[in-house]
Amino acid sequence: MFKKPLGNLKTSAPLRSSDRRKLKQRVIQAFSLNPEVGEELVPDGLLSAKFNTHTDEPGVAYLGPGGDPLWFTLGIGSEDMIPTVYTLWKKPDLLSFLSTPSAVIPVLVGGADLMIPGVVQHPSSLQAGQLVSITEHIHHSTRIGAPLAVGRMAVDSHVLSGVAAKGKAVFVMHAWNDHLFDMGHKGNPPDPWEMSQLVEKDEQAVKDEDDAENNAENIASKEPLVDALNSHLSQTQLDDPAPTIELTKEDVSSILHDALLQAMKTILSSPQTSALPMLASTFYSTYVLPSRPAQSPSQPTVSTPIDIKHSSHKSLASFLKSAEKQGLLKLKEIKSDLMVFSVATSHANVVAHRPYLSLKDVSLRNEKRGQREEEERTRVKELEVTELWKPHLQSLKFFADAGFDKSALYTYTDIKATLDKYVTDRQLVNAHDQSYINVGADGLLQTTIYKSDNPANTEFFKREEVIERLSDKMQSWYRICAEGRDPMLRKGQIKPISVVVKIRQGRKATTLITGFEPFLLEAVDISEELKTRCASSTSVSPAPGKSSGMEVLVQGKQIKEVTAFLASRGVPKRWIHTEGGGKK
Repeated sequence: MFKKPLGNLKTSAPLRSSDRRKLKQRVIQAFSLNPEVGEELVPDGLLSAKFNTHTDEPGVAYLGPGGDPLWFTLGIGSEDMIPTVYTLWKKPDLLSFLSTPSAVIPVLVGGADLMIPGVVQHPSSLQAGQLVSITEHIHHSTRIGAPLAVGRMAVDSHVLSGVAAKGKAVFVMHAWNDHLFDMGHKGNPPDPWEMSQLVEKDEQAVKDEDDAENNAENIASKEPLVDALNSHLSQTQLDDPAPTIELTKEDVSSILHDALLQAMKTILSSPQTSALPMLASTFYSTYVLPSRPAQSPSQPTVSTPIDIKHSSHKSLASFLKSAEKQGLLKLKEIKSDLMVFSVATSHANVVAHRPYLSLKDVSLRNEKRGQREEEERTRVKELEVTELWKPHLQSLKFFADAGFDKSALYTYTDIKATLDKYVTDRQLVNAHDQSYINVGADGLLQTTIYKSDNPANTEFFKREEVIERLSDKMQSWYRICAEGRDPMLRKGQIKPISVVVKIRQGRKATTLITGFEPFLLEAVDISEELKTRCASSTSVSPAPGKSSGMEVLVQGKQIKEVTAFLASRGVPKRWIHTEGGGKK
């Protein structure tokens, strides 16, 4: 269940005292604990964090004050509290347990279920679906290993003792060292306990030591089970079909009734999503069938189809008329067609219905997950474009005399910090307005930023203008960093890619793209890609008036498609200049 990282993990939030008390009471009642033990297992300062498993099943983890996950639930609105191994290490007899040879433990930790041939000790009264823990079997000892996994029984106890029994014994939900466990302090399991130290929940919860020895002998007689256990598990563990359950007609009718309530509460309660009246068959296929419960991977497989044919109702009309008698909906027959006219979303049964994970929910999540995966595949990390300046000619003397590194490359922020330090050290900030610098009071600064168009008596400049003038006296460089490639450092001023629409030969429009070479793009690649994207002819030629560089021409007004393409290749928006795309 947690063999892969948790998805959509929310930030943990403290539980209110009232919620914590309710949670504690649920645990005390579910596991027949005294209040003192309940206080220890559901401590004050509990946190909750919502998550999705790798199969998109929603859940909630409850963390102790130290950050260890102590309990978790699976499914929308589930109140079925499942203890983690951290909790079981505090109270190892909280659940009935099965033991298995040490060779099986790594397979369980890797996310596999426990197979029947791997069970050594087990209680005789376990039932399918019951929560259990799994421990390491210790040969010829009265000790029992610490719980290392939690799961639900796939079969009843008597099946485990069958001769040559095969299949799954326990559907493992959580194990030591899985991703849920990794949310905590990641400690090693405690030392084994003496069986006499454990309080038995059932008088036959664990077979006596003679049975344990017999099981150990049986394991030896079944060899090469232990020696070949990993091989056996790797071939059957993940591929064996889960036990199937056959439902009665009444069971199917009950599930369909719940599906109707689910649809009325989650879909039909919104007027925008309801298109009533509609044909009964359309209502059934659009709302009822998609609202059937989704099959949880941790539960046995249901082999009976959940539909009208396998229910106690003889027809869809009978099913809907039964719902009408309960006051859930209103029907009307028009020209021999049965129509659903309205639904009573405020009905007491609808209000009391607790939503669950439906087939529609799973379908939507799979669709969204597919979209996210597709976006991840097509998403390109944006290029990191940095403008740089290097001391040069007139500015070289300023950096050298001021004691700054004259060979370094400076960002705009670096230039600002350098100038701020210079004017602060020499007290050049104007006393009346700190946004101005007394340039006339410093000969070096005045000589560096002076331009021929300045009057000789110019004494004050705004700080931003001094920075701009200083950078103008420096040599331009730029650096481009792309994911998976070495940073590219070049001399010269980088300019945005130009995307210009021009009208030629009367009303014929063309889109011209130039200046893309610094952004790691090739003219031929752009031309081929835009030919497909724009469904237009393209051409490549040397850019006019330039000693180097190419120009890509696309027929038609294609600014939107071109900018989308450039963005998909990681070019930041601010480095794309467009012109001529608006209406005249």
